[in-house]
Amino acid sequence: MNETSPEGQVADAVHGNWVDHWAPAFARPYLRLSRADRPIGTWLLLLPCWWSLGLAALVSGGFTLHHLWIGVGCAMGAWLMRGAGCTWNDVTDRDFDAAVERTRSRPIPSGQVTIRQAMVWMCVQALLAFAILLTFSPLAIALGIGSLILVVVYPFAKRFTWWPQMFLGLAFNWGALLAWAAATGTLSWPAFALYLAGISWTLFYDTIYAHQDKEDDAMIGVKSTARLFGEHTASWLKWFLVASVSLMGIGLIGALANNANVLHMTFALGGAWAFGWHMAWQLRRLDIDDPDQCLSLFRSNRNAGLIPVIFLGIAFFL
Repeated sequence: MNETSPEGQVADAVHGNWVDHWAPAFARPYLRLSRADRPIGTWLLLLPCWWSLGLAALVSGGFTLHHLWIGVGCAMGAWLMRGAGCTWNDVTDRDFDAAVERTRSRPIPSGQVTIRQAMVWMCVQALLAFAILLTFSPLAIALGIGSLILVVVYPFAKRFTWWPQMFLGLAFNWGALLAWAAATGTLSWPAFALYLAGISWTLFYDTIYAHQDKEDDAMIGVKSTARLFGEHTASWLKWFLVASVSLMGIGLIGALANNANVLHMTFALGGAWAFGWHMAWQLRRLDIDDPDQCLSLFRSNRNAGLIPVIFLGIAFFL
C-alpha cells in the first residue's frame, strides 16, 4: 500500500472506492467490515434473487409493483446481510486474517474495530435486514430465517472440509428460493434448479478467488477447492460451467414450458447461453498463479450474473 492510500484502506479494496474517499471517518471501519469498499459480494448475493424474481414475474405474465418491491427489498437485504455475514466472517477468521498478506489490513486484525464493536454492528445490520424480510410472504420470511444457519456455519467450513466454496454457494444463492417464494408464495422446482445453478456458479467463481491465497492457506492449514484442485482447476471449472448453464436452462424451460410466447423462451435461454459464454471467457483467460488476474476475473462475475437478468428483462417487452 503506498503512502497516498487512505488511512486504514483494506489491501484488496476497489481502487477509488467511495468508502475510503467519501464516507465519514468514524464510519469507514464499519463499512469496511461490511465490504462496502468491495461491492462484488453484494452483487453475487443479489443476482440469484433477481434471476428467480425475473423468471417468476415472466411466468405470471408481467412485472408489477409487487415484483418491484421484492427486487428493491432483495437489493437492500443483500447489502445488509452480506455486510452482517462478512462481519461475522471477520470475527471468526480474525486469527487467519492476521496471518494472510491480503487480509491482515482488514478492520479487526488491523485494530480499527474491536470484537465487541463488530458484533454490535453485525446485529444492527441483521435486524435492519429482518425488518425488510417481514414485508415478504410468510414462506419467504421462514426461508430468510432459515438461511441464518448457513451464514453462521460458513466461516467454519474451511476448517473441516476441502469444499468451503460449496457452503458459500448454499448460502449465497439462497435468495433464488427466497425471491421465488416472495413473488409466488410457494416453492416449485424451477426455483430449485436456479438455486443449484447458482451453487455451481459459486464453485466456479470462488475457486478462482481462492487461488489468490492458496500459498498462505497452505501454511496456516485453511482448506479450499483451489488447494484441492490445484493444477487440475481448469478441468473442474469446466464441469461447474456446464452444470450451471444446464441447470439454469432446465429451470427456465420448466417454468416457461406452458408459456405460448416463443420469444420469452428464446430470450430466457439466450441469457443462459450468454451467461455460460462469459464463464468460458473467464476460463480462457485464467492463470491460477496470477493473483491480480484471479481477483479481476472474480469481480467480472457481476457482469456474468447480470446477463440472465438483462435477457429476462428484455423478454418482458416481447
